[in-house]
Amino acid sequence: MGDTPFGFNRPGDDDGDGKPGDPFGMGFGMPGMPPGGDMRQFADMLRQFADMLSGMGSGGSGPVNWEMVRNIARHLVVEAGDPSVVDAERRQVEDALRLADLWLDEGTTLPAGIRSPKAWSRSEWLEATLPVWEKVVDPIAERMTEAMGGALGGGENIPPEMAAMAGPLIGMVRQMAGAMVAGQAGQALGALAKEIIGSADVGLPLAPEGVGALLPSGVAAFAEGLEIPADEVRLYLALREAAHQRLFAHVPWLRSALLSAVGDYARGISVDLSGLEEKISGLDLSDPAALQEALGGGEIQLTPEETPEQKLALSRLETLLALVEGWVGVAVAAASANRLPSADRLAEAIRRRRATGGPAEHTFAALVGLELRPRRLREAETLWQSLTALKGVDGRDALWSHPDLMPTAADLEDPDAFLHSSGDDFDLSQLEGLPPAEDQGGDGKAVEDEDGKDKDGKGEDGKGEGPA
Repeated sequence: MGDTPFGFNRPGDDDGDGKPGDPFGMGFGMPGMPPGGDMRQFADMLRQFADMLSGMGSGGSGPVNWEMVRNIARHLVVEAGDPSVVDAERRQVEDALRLADLWLDEGTTLPAGIRSPKAWSRSEWLEATLPVWEKVVDPIAERMTEAMGGALGGGENIPPEMAAMAGPLIGMVRQMAGAMVAGQAGQALGALAKEIIGSADVGLPLAPEGVGALLPSGVAAFAEGLEIPADEVRLYLALREAAHQRLFAHVPWLRSALLSAVGDYARGISVDLSGLEEKISGLDLSDPAALQEALGGGEIQLTPEETPEQKLALSRLETLLALVEGWVGVAVAAASANRLPSADRLAEAIRRRRATGGPAEHTFAALVGLELRPRRLREAETLWQSLTALKGVDGRDALWSHPDLMPTAADLEDPDAFLHSSGDDFDLSQLEGLPPAEDQGGDGKAVEDEDGKDKDGKGEDGKGEGPA
């Protein structure tokens, strides 16, 4: 970039003809409009800015206009076709989810988590899951708006007079940054809705509490080419949905841990503004439409920062998602064995879908800058299988009772050390003395007694808050 930041001239600079610098390219200087300035033109420009911003700011108090996200995503869904769920399909899905919970009862100590089985259309999935997507996307939107506002403000090099003059424009650009994120989020969610199978496809608790759902259109798309009866495919996918909901409903710390891990990772994302600076430099700011086009075009470039905090957040998120998916795979395999003739083929189809970058990977990459690693998922599933063989279902599921007992990223790298952490056998003695679920807070941490210690004897410097 040149010495003139984003097309602004500093007060006192010449344009080469001896006249004061004109930051708006309109024939008058700011502040202190010289003779010849067209006040009507200036008023028209401000009115255009106001009209443009009024369409962006009516979507909530956060950085993203979620009404815009909804409209963009729904347009893509309708454009691709979104048939309503007929009564017969609804009954088939609800019956499959109920039967899946009965089968899972035999292979896990966690109770059923679905109180309201649902069959959703793509539009219904979008409406039901938007509140959680808002929590996922808003942290990165905040980073985007801060970065764009700071870049346009020019940092410490811009004179105070110019900073004061650019204040309204910086505010507008921050709103436009929110619109950029909204546009990208709407595109990503609209594309995801066309491929989604159930509410837990992404590994996050997207559905309202107590709700388990499948999308008949997604189930049918998944079954294409498999040459497996539709009822068997539907029941297998219902097992996966029901298994996820058991974890989300009965592991009290899991829901908040997953969403906070996504937020922690997103807050460590840096925003590449090199392309934005090139677009804004020399832009005619008297043309709001041109400014909006410059700020609204192209993809947002998200770059993970190689800091210890960022690496830790990434490891926590990947590990926790992998542990959820691995446990689900093991629980579903046990429930479907000797019941579904094509269970192995269906499990392999799920693995291929994950390994080739399914909708979960693409959506995370677009919204948070994160791609999941199928390698972690396979390692987590192997670890849960080994735990089941070594300690039984009760010992395996008991690990979910507290985040401190869960395997870490290092344990996935070296599962033998975790399985045989005490001599030749896996030591679950740390479970003894752990407070029951009703004595834990909403985040799954033990309640402290009057001495400031956890009821299991740990103080504030005890073990970490979750998988590292």
